[in-house]
Parts: sequence; C-alpha cells; structure tokens
Amino acid sequence: MADLSGIVFDDDVSALGPADVDGFFEGWPRVPSAERFLRILDGSHAVVLAREGDGGRVVGFVNAISDGELAAHIPLLEVLPEYRQRGIGTELVRRMLDKLNGFAMVDLTCDAELVPYYERFGMLPVSGMVMRDPAAL
Repeated sequence: MADLSGIVFDDDVSALGPADVDGFFEGWPRVPSAERFLRILDGSHAVVLAREGDGGRVVGFVNAISDGELAAHIPLLEVLPEYRQRGIGTELVRRMLDKLNGFAMVDLTCDAELVPYYERFGMLPVSGMVMRDPAAL
C-alpha cells in the first residue's frame, strides 16, 4: 500500500538550489555535483519531483529527455533511501508516463532485476546497447 502522506508532486525546477537536491545518486562511482544535477533537471524535456510538503526538500525525482515529437527516454528515477518502499517511485513513474502520453517511443534502460517493476507500467523488455563513461560523470 502506498504511503504518500506528506509528499507533494510537482514539476517546477526553477527555484531549486543545491541544498534541495542533496543525497541522490547512491552507489554511483562518481556523484554529479549539485550544480550539474540542477542543470540536468533544467535541461530535461520533463521532470516530476516528489517533495516533502509543499516546496520542501526533494525526496525523489524522475526526468525525461526527448526530441519533442516521436521519442522520449527516461534516464533517471531516484528516491532517497529513507523514503523508499512508500510508493513514491511508482507515483513518479506513473506521472511521467502521463506526461509522455502520445509519444510513439518511451524508452528506459534498467538492470535486469528491475524489469518486473517496469513491466507493471506496461513497458516491454527489449535488448539494447549502451556506452558508459564513468569519467564523464
């Protein structure tokens, strides 16, 4: 059962500052700086934030990049560790997919153990190829 009490969802990244986005990218080999993270959000086609109350700390986010016409890609979905298992990630994905409704392609890349999670949203597993450069983080 989802426990979204006290969580407010919005898409306004304009007033975010470095302190609002602290604690994300757990387990990454190199964590992007807060300033870089804010540029990522600002440059995204769409963003959904989960906040602790109205205008409070960001506790989760999802973003999408897109050509604006045909295709969109969801590169990042994160919820702070102390807020996980409450349904926040599920609600972030649901809201993002609503924003991307009408695109012919909505893609994301995930680890194999997350495939069942995304299948719940009607997504289909496909094979693909990626390149990763940890030095570019």
